[in-house]
Amino acid sequence: MAIRVQEDDFDIGAEIKALTLGRTEIGGVASFVGLVRDFVDPGAGQEPTAIRGMTLEHYPGMTEKMLSRIEDEANRRWTLDATLIIHRVGALAPGDNIVLVVCAAAHRQDALQACSFLIDWLKTQAPFWKSESTAAGEQWVKAKESDDALAARWQKT
Repeated sequence: MAIRVQEDDFDIGAEIKALTLGRTEIGGVASFVGLVRDFVDPGAGQEPTAIRGMTLEHYPGMTEKMLSRIEDEANRRWTLDATLIIHRVGALAPGDNIVLVVCAAAHRQDALQACSFLIDWLKTQAPFWKSESTAAGEQWVKAKESDDALAARWQKT
């Protein structure tokens, strides 16, 4: 189980290899990689706006603590052999890696479901703030109802 919040880029293949090296109990690995798009999708009926870059900010200590809680919850819900969450902060350009979530388990379904859960909750629960740079200037990214709806499916009743 590993969590890293960092400015530096990461090598997806190297991270997965390091997580699984020598771990013959692992039968499936699921991953999600988030990238900086080159546009803002404003919604139906509107034209996309080009993005020059993005800046991600966080509250050190608080961010890692929340990511740890989210990771712990995934481990309570599914039988996982290893997890990795890497989230970048700082100035990023279109095409740059933002986030890597990897879940490894003996069985694919645990890995797949846990990975989906982690990215949905990370997107809505983790304390990161995004600012996008466009020709019109800087703008803070607001939470999306569609992200909240995806995360809501994981709420226990």
